[in-house]
Order: sequence, then C-alpha cells, then structure tokens
Amino acid sequence: MAYVIAEPCVDVMDKACVEECPVDCIYEGGRTLYIQPDECVDCGACEPVCPTEAIFYEDDLPGSMTAYATENAAFFTDTLPGRDTPIGSPGGAAKIGPVPSDTPFVAALPPRS
Repeated sequence: MAYVIAEPCVDVMDKACVEECPVDCIYEGGRTLYIQPDECVDCGACEPVCPTEAIFYEDDLPGSMTAYATENAAFFTDTLPGRDTPIGSPGGAAKIGPVPSDTPFVAALPPRS
C-alpha cells in the first residue's frame, strides 16, 4: 500500500507535499503530482500538508477517486506520451525533474479553472 494523489491536485500542484516527503517519492507530471508506490514508505508526512486534501492512503480513497490508485501506479509503469520508456522507480523525483506528461486518464480530464 501507498499514499495516492487524487483529483483535487489536478491543475493545482501546490507542492507542499514534495517539500515534506522524506524519501522524494512525489513526482511532477504535466497537470498533477504522482506518488511512486514502490518508493513511498507510508510515513504519511505528505497528507496533512496538502492544502487541497488530494492525498489519501490507498485504502482510504473515496469511492469516486479509486481510479487514482491505478493512475498513480501507471504514471511509473506505462510509457507516457512523449517518452520512450516507463519512468519506473528512479529512486527519487529530483533525479529526473518534472515530467511534462500525464497518464491518458489525467490528460483527458477537463481543465480546472
């Protein structure tokens, strides 16, 4: 299990969680942030600092947001648009920097005004 960033983060990306994460497992996509499930140590430091309340422990995701658990994992396991290979588990977001892409599910969401 791991923490998951859900819909309230899309087009917001406050990044307070990135600064709080002790293992650098929160990666920046084009429209939202993603938690690498294999790198997350389940410390929960990210959850209380999120101003949009977008971070949930995977088992606690509201029913309307359960797809985000799959999307968070897919960001790392699938080959994203504009990339030749999956991101995988690089061992920290700082190593690769922002990724100007999202999963097709997130990319297809209507823009948040």
